[in-house]
Amino acid sequence: MFWTTLLIGAGGAVIAGLALQVANGRIEFRSTTDFFIYPLILFGYGVLVSVYSQLGFFAYLILNYMGIGVFPKKIWQYIQLILAVVSILELMFLRTFVGGDRNVISDLALAIAILLSAVIVSFIKVRSTNISAWIPTFFFMTAVSIVEVIGVLRIGVDSATVFIVVPLIACNAFQILMLHRILKPSVRESRYSNEPRSSN
Repeated sequence: MFWTTLLIGAGGAVIAGLALQVANGRIEFRSTTDFFIYPLILFGYGVLVSVYSQLGFFAYLILNYMGIGVFPKKIWQYIQLILAVVSILELMFLRTFVGGDRNVISDLALAIAILLSAVIVSFIKVRSTNISAWIPTFFFMTAVSIVEVIGVLRIGVDSATVFIVVPLIACNAFQILMLHRILKPSVRESRYSNEPRSSN
């Protein structure tokens, strides 16, 4: 999972970086070396983003474990849903109202993109597991993703935001969708290990 996430982040960064260059009409390679160096730089940066995404994922797992231990299950689900909605609203409006110099269109577009990706990933997660996985997945794909991109949002450059958000969302989606597949074998093993073995 670690190495696959690295490749997903690197691939997402390469695609996003080249797409931005093509959209801005700035892609120019003076030599064959530049042709290979630029994608290599994008690849390396995507690897860094994927590692950052994995740190956020493990932080979420710890937070979820603590939340389940402190609150009843339904209360913790409501808390996650409220935090997810608040984070989306904060991304949409609060930065513009407080800062005053932000472009509300770019914030709305980013929030809608994250919201749509969260809904799609949550739907896929529910199809793969059960309905109880919807809120945790939605919370991770919204609130946690927004927290992870706060640093680049402070830069205020839309192209930099896209360059980070694309591989980050791809890595987050892959990790949350693969989580139940990784945990399932270990659950089976623990179940079988607790059963008494028949003697021959």
